[in-house]
Amino acid sequence: MITIRARALLLLYAVYGLRSSEATRIRLSDIDWERNCFTVRRAKRGGLQQFPIQPEVGEAIRRYIDHVRPKCECPEMFVTWRKPFRPMRAHTIARFVARRMIALGIQSKHYGPQSLRHSCATHLLAKGTHLQDIADFLGHRSCESVRTYAKFTRESLMEVVKVDLTVGL
Repeated sequence: MITIRARALLLLYAVYGLRSSEATRIRLSDIDWERNCFTVRRAKRGGLQQFPIQPEVGEAIRRYIDHVRPKCECPEMFVTWRKPFRPMRAHTIARFVARRMIALGIQSKHYGPQSLRHSCATHLLAKGTHLQDIADFLGHRSCESVRTYAKFTRESLMEVVKVDLTVGL
């Protein structure tokens, strides 16, 4: 039961780089299964942002909703196990995710949703995604904010060194 909910949460953080508070605010009505997308209420930037549902994430969310999530009137997707049912709090999820990461043997300097957000940004950077696109994906106002998350690897810096900046001069 706990692992099913954990999988859905971990995938949301790892694949979409969500903040803790953004995951807690996802409502059942934010998931559009017909259009295969979901809506996130951005914490810092404000507003709404839609994402396509990746197959593995959609499968994990459906499994959680159909088999584990308590039947209740609470509109939020992630709710407590015991009555009175209420939305999970961001700090509770952060601790929960950190414990799951450790239990899964994930090696990291820090644990929790924020470290998965860092990993998401670094992965996007490694795939060659433009910094502004990463900033937009993570819900930042500018690509300057992405520097915190997107760490350049030695390999990526070596690729920059190989570029001949004098071509065409």
